[in-house]
Amino acid sequence: MRRFAFKMYLKPGCEAEYEKRHAAIWPELVKMIKEQGVGNYSIYWDRDTNILFGYQECSKEGSSQDTDDVDPVTQRWWDMMADIMEVNADNSPVTVPLTEVFHLD
Repeated sequence: MRRFAFKMYLKPGCEAEYEKRHAAIWPELVKMIKEQGVGNYSIYWDRDTNILFGYQECSKEGSSQDTDDVDPVTQRWWDMMADIMEVNADNSPVTVPLTEVFHLD
């Protein structure tokens, strides 16, 4: 199992909307994420910086943040979230992978 951590950027004033949308995450998106081998997935919000910190465990090579060969469900989610996050030209969230420097089991 590979651990993957990353950060994304939430636009100021969009905190409540971000939480609202994730509270109603689409079942088909959850299914797609799990089919990609992603589990134990959490997103945290740093209120001081408006940075979102994501953590997931991946049983396959990819992660939920991969932008190659994106399925239509994920693309629709990105399109819906583009107004409240910093995004790339394809509406994928700007994602910065983080390097693990310590782990304790």
